[in-house]
Amino acid sequence: MTRLLRYLVACLVITAGLVALLVYSLTWRPEDRETLPVRCTAEAPVLVPGQALKVMTWNLQYLAGKRYVFWYDLADGSGPDERPTTEDMAFSLDEVTRVIRAEQPDILLLQEVDENAKASAYQDQLKLLQERLADLYPCSSQAFDWKADFVPNLHILGSVGRKLATLSRYQVEHAERQQLPLAPGNLLKRQFQPRPALLVNYLPLSDGGQLAVINTQLGGYAQNDTQLRQVRMTRQLLDKFESQGTPWLIGGDFNLLPLSQYLRLPARLRGGYSADSELHLLWDQYPMIPSNNEASGIDREQWLTYYPNDPDVSGPDRTLDYFFYSSKLNRVEARVRQDDTLTISDHLPLLARFLLPAAQ
Repeated sequence: MTRLLRYLVACLVITAGLVALLVYSLTWRPEDRETLPVRCTAEAPVLVPGQALKVMTWNLQYLAGKRYVFWYDLADGSGPDERPTTEDMAFSLDEVTRVIRAEQPDILLLQEVDENAKASAYQDQLKLLQERLADLYPCSSQAFDWKADFVPNLHILGSVGRKLATLSRYQVEHAERQQLPLAPGNLLKRQFQPRPALLVNYLPLSDGGQLAVINTQLGGYAQNDTQLRQVRMTRQLLDKFESQGTPWLIGGDFNLLPLSQYLRLPARLRGGYSADSELHLLWDQYPMIPSNNEASGIDREQWLTYYPNDPDVSGPDRTLDYFFYSSKLNRVEARVRQDDTLTISDHLPLLARFLLPAAQ
């Protein structure tokens, strides 16, 4: 090996090392399972066996609103918009607050809440919400599912910070983040990708038991088995709670279709979905809201929860948001709030009321 060749090899090794160090410093690598802090600003009541519990799940689309077609909203990445204005985010914040105050759920499961993200003007959106809802929700927990100081995507070229947030009127004993399987890809690219997770909150019951409440957003539009692996892992956790006799419920944006909706979508909108929804691993075992009969029946339009930012779509056209719940809980009522929420987010809030199991 000549001196020049040795010099070039050394330079390449040093450059590769510096790139690796830079990527490491800019990105985030959570543990598979992490205990999270629970924030309670005041003394919160404890759940009582047999009581009713109202829950809402809502993907807020980082308060971006519905006046845009973002670059990622179209399959070919040609959406003309990069990010919302601060004025539109302020309007969405007011509207989200209005809806939550009107419904006053006992537990609120939120997805796509931004913190220190370039696309949302570096807002701490959970803090902004909590300032307006402090009297309703003394307890909260949060878990990032996408975080990096810099993403080298031409549409981003800056920081991302997106998380799940759970707000509770009732006392939360502890919380944890459980990492879901990641999409395949080369090692470098994976460092900058979202990391979907389960945010698990444990709420004590006055009889000494507890209720497990899980908040999630699964990966979207996968062309591989990633969503299937994520559903399998979720099922394993639910099976564990069920076998232990722990009542539980899970809600969020599952990014998967119910039975029969695949064929109802225009062919160009079916990309990334499977005709045999991976969600069957959950609905085969546990009750789902909306049920397949509701989501595919004569009143199916009432259960649509997703209104894509697509200029060719004029209203909600599919169901992506759900609750699943333990056999120990009894469903009382459920609905999607559609009429006055169509301009707030590309997802609509799903609400349900349950009865907790009575004391033994």
